Amino acid sequence: MTADKKTSISDKLKSLGVGKGASHLSKPRADSHSIDSVVAGSYSPTPRGEVFIAEQTYPADHVYGSSPLTSPFPLSVISKWAGDPALAGIPLSRFAFFDTETSGLSGGTGTYAFLVGVARFVEDRFILQQFFMRDPAEEPALLEGLANFLAPCQVLVSFNGKAFDAPLLNTRYRLHQIPIPYQGYSHIDLLPLARRLWRDRLESRALKHLEEHVLGLTRSSEEVPGYEIPFLYFDYLRTGDARPLGGVFYHNAMDVVAMAALLAHMNDMLENPYDGKVQHGLDFVALGKLFEDLGHWDEAARLFERGLESGLTESDFGLAVKRLSILQKRRGDLGEAVRLWEAAAQRGQLYAFIELAKHYEHRERDVKSALKWTKSALKRLEKIELPAYVRNFWLSEIEHRMERLKRKAGI
Repeated sequence: MTADKKTSISDKLKSLGVGKGASHLSKPRADSHSIDSVVAGSYSPTPRGEVFIAEQTYPADHVYGSSPLTSPFPLSVISKWAGDPALAGIPLSRFAFFDTETSGLSGGTGTYAFLVGVARFVEDRFILQQFFMRDPAEEPALLEGLANFLAPCQVLVSFNGKAFDAPLLNTRYRLHQIPIPYQGYSHIDLLPLARRLWRDRLESRALKHLEEHVLGLTRSSEEVPGYEIPFLYFDYLRTGDARPLGGVFYHNAMDVVAMAALLAHMNDMLENPYDGKVQHGLDFVALGKLFEDLGHWDEAARLFERGLESGLTESDFGLAVKRLSILQKRRGDLGEAVRLWEAAAQRGQLYAFIELAKHYEHRERDVKSALKWTKSALKRLEKIELPAYVRNFWLSEIEHRMERLKRKAGI
């Protein structure tokens, strides 16, 4: 870090009332509220000084909520979704799960990670280490310690880490002229996949919400809201009292362990969707959409069908039938598509009347049947309540089709 960058960070801390912090002190007194009196850990030497590391170990078969930390590998479907075929051939022992707690959410050179939690599987254990800097001057030591822990790995797993955590750490490594240790690693960001799987069923895809509603775990009273964490750290730098940081370490540790459980759960859903892991109809539909996008149309159709058998609401049923019927058409299975459209029309789904009219007009060349379905669509439109712009869209579509079919029929 250059002298002017050091000055800028120093000025920022002074403006917040923060002094030199703890790095200038000798070993903390036993009766003080230093970090090692609050969190079990030790000081580890690095080429750039000492870093405080808290370590926890879990058995590899540890169950987090309803999900174990491990899942049958390889990640064949996830690797295709991520566009990274190499993921399917990398053993679990090469995966590193990580999360940062930072001085702010804005990013840029003025934001740093004061706590980095990272875990990996070593033989039959899941080892979590949390690297903490007692003072911003200890940042190079934190980065060196983190690099040493990540050295055996080939894959990063994060939650929104591609957009935030990894770019932030990249900036800090570059500022201190330390090689980025995970350069060239594969990176699985679980947040985009969570959005694909649970966007339609859950009101939030935040990690804590997924813990509660997917993994079945609620955090203890030690939990600290994420928005409070930067303020707690700055208070610590100002006062030297580490007691409020116990909840921050807990929050960070739970985030990291949750990622391992969530990856295992997601992989099990994708690899074995019919073995009981998937229980909600909308989850089957979401999986169907994902498999359809991956070009696995036969599997996608099977997943849509399972979703339709799983007690969807009428609106969700209509959307699922529409998606499945369009997929059947793409697969060339017109007979199945027509059957689905007829079933949807019986439930009053307006799009199905139009699809049947198109089918009979353009494929069967049966103008009479096409006109019948178009008239049925108009009757249905008159009975249902829709926003004006939606009604106008469908009315224009139906009237235009009606006029063309009447001309063809000579009416």
